[in-house]
Amino acid sequence: MATRSPSAPLTFDLPTSLITRIDSGRRKYGLKTASEVVRLAIDKFDFEGCRLTRDPHRQISVRLGAGQRAMLKRYAKKKNASVGELLRFALEALSTTKSKSR
Repeated sequence: MATRSPSAPLTFDLPTSLITRIDSGRRKYGLKTASEVVRLAIDKFDFEGCRLTRDPHRQISVRLGAGQRAMLKRYAKKKNASVGELLRFALEALSTTKSKSR
């Protein structure tokens, strides 16, 4: 009889799309808990062979007026997001829109 090692909770943030995938994995594999799905995914995944691609981050400092700063904080709270996330969205959208003369 195999002995199980003690488990400890691990908390991490996932997008809701992955949580939905966990739920469908429970049904697909006949598992009872999200923990079982995560353990199965860990057991099956090739961590040695995977190549992680990340856009390197660097911290910058910019000056914003009080109005823009307050607006960002208000939307961050309203959207349950960080100011940094909102700035990334704004900058990404700026790079995909046509340039406007100022």
